[in-house]
Amino acid sequence: MSLRPPPLPVLPYRKPTRGRDYWILDDVLPDPDAVRQRCLARDDWTEGYPHKPETWPGLRTMPALEPAELAHVERLVRKATGAPKIWAEKPAGGGTFNHNCVQVVGAGECEPRPHTDSRTLCRYAAVLYLNPLVPKDYGTSFYRQQLAGGSLGGNQVAAPHNNLVDALGTRFVSPDSFVEDVRVPHKANRLLLYSANLIHTATGYCGTTLEEKRMTAVFFWMA
Repeated sequence: MSLRPPPLPVLPYRKPTRGRDYWILDDVLPDPDAVRQRCLARDDWTEGYPHKPETWPGLRTMPALEPAELAHVERLVRKATGAPKIWAEKPAGGGTFNHNCVQVVGAGECEPRPHTDSRTLCRYAAVLYLNPLVPKDYGTSFYRQQLAGGSLGGNQVAAPHNNLVDALGTRFVSPDSFVEDVRVPHKANRLLLYSANLIHTATGYCGTTLEEKRMTAVFFWMA
């Protein structure tokens, strides 16, 4: 007789609502093509899966935006959220923190991976879409729990837990433990800003060359 794993804890739920839990800011950069061309010309990429035995996919490098560009984006973030101050937290004990990081992930390099970002490192997270060639269905999705019998659970991590692994008590969950709740379409030069404790993931990945793959810049701010 097979032993079933114990049921996962049920998280609190709050329907992701635009203007409260997430914000869509379009036409963010004055010259997005210059940023994209600068990223395409980079030769200092760090390789993830499937190129190297890493848990994260594709390619990444930092910084994505130059100081003036980042300051412009941060002004928009403060205005949208009402936060008087935002900043990039430094991880305890050092280590790499992928704030203002450009990520390039193609078809077959990763599947949607519902997760939350660390509450100890950020209150808000954001993704800036940099490739105008990517179809709209390769944006970002918010997920919620799908419980036994098909009933639905929650979508956010709250104190005392810091991330989804903490809240669920395990890193290994069944693939059908989450279901898509809200999808935000991909659009070039769109910044999707959201509360970092919400379960989210890239909706999908596409492309086979550097020019075709899903290229984004990601940000993590405390407030």
